[in-house]
Amino acid sequence: MSDTLSPLALPFPAMPPIRGVTAHTVRAGYKDWGRTDLTYVTLAQGTTVAGVFTRNVCCSSEVELGRLNVAQGHARALVVNAGNSNAFTGYRGREAVEAIMDQVAAHLGCPREQVFVSSTGVIGVPLPKDKARAGIDAALTAPEASWEQAARTIGTTDTFPKGATATAIVGGTTVSLSAIIKGSGMIAPDMATMLGYVFTDADVSPAFLQAALSDANTRTFSCITVDSDTSTSDTVLAFATGMAGNPRIEHAGSPGADAFAAALLAVCRELAQLVVRDGEGAQKFITVAVGGAVSDDSARRIALSIANSPLVKTAIAGEDANWGRVVMAVGKAGEPADRDRLSIGFGGTWAAREGQPLADYDEAPVAAHLKGREITIEADIGLGEGRATVWTCDLTHGYIAINADYRS
Repeated sequence: MSDTLSPLALPFPAMPPIRGVTAHTVRAGYKDWGRTDLTYVTLAQGTTVAGVFTRNVCCSSEVELGRLNVAQGHARALVVNAGNSNAFTGYRGREAVEAIMDQVAAHLGCPREQVFVSSTGVIGVPLPKDKARAGIDAALTAPEASWEQAARTIGTTDTFPKGATATAIVGGTTVSLSAIIKGSGMIAPDMATMLGYVFTDADVSPAFLQAALSDANTRTFSCITVDSDTSTSDTVLAFATGMAGNPRIEHAGSPGADAFAAALLAVCRELAQLVVRDGEGAQKFITVAVGGAVSDDSARRIALSIANSPLVKTAIAGEDANWGRVVMAVGKAGEPADRDRLSIGFGGTWAAREGQPLADYDEAPVAAHLKGREITIEADIGLGEGRATVWTCDLTHGYIAINADYRS
């Protein structure tokens, strides 16, 4: 992880252990750094799993195998490597992943399909099998790690560890969720964001867990962007050990299903926003709220057009209330919009309404708002009831510095 803390960082929360989940961290040496870079998590027998994955067609073997294996619905272990994404590495990369799966499966006595592997880091370098094997050997006997240690270990350019937790009442039983995520750059909506893992002791069927995670993903991870680039390795997995003893949630109509889904959504939203807060070089956390669109999907596409605009993001970095750049981003989104119905505002102050600058517009409160760390951009399209909110960060010199020097 980076030595320079993001000014938008939040402290790591107090997160409860999850029954049936044990994490271990070791140093496999995937990069020349003096830190742990391999996280190994064991899961109780009967743990169910769900996942969402990148749509980047140049994805890693970890993603390809994860997509296949999540369909069988159960998991016994998770292995996360930092420092090497193992993407664009052909058969050698796939062999390395399969070797990890086989090694862990043999130790646990489970099918290899129940071992999930993720990797993050530099693209185009095959994961070294010898380091992977030695790392797993060390992890199998390593002491239990805390959630914060696990979160730090999966990071790359992250400046702070990220975690979230929630509880829900299911059939009179309290179930807990604890989750970690890594992500700082190469962040754009198209499934999820980088590497995220949710662990719960709730008893949940694979089908409902997948439905709840997919819905949460649409409303959280697919509503953030740092730089409009979708990673080759993006993965979010949810694991449910079933050890809370609640009545099993089989489907959306099961008692407690709504409460569990709401808790999962809250955890995913917190994780997604933490990634934006750690955007490479970020100085400001930006909420883009779009209303009045012809549909929610249209509103989301317009909001992302604003959030991904380098001109908008640099204006915010420069604390410049240049609302014309927002108008431009709305117009280029390819969605229904009418110049003469469009309204633009910052932090609750409207700069333009229905296609016209306000005659009594006072830029002073907007300028004061833009000097803060938490920025809101509002756009009312004036055509319908569609609404969406997305989250992004500003674009600064720091982003260029980090990514120009990424491989060194």
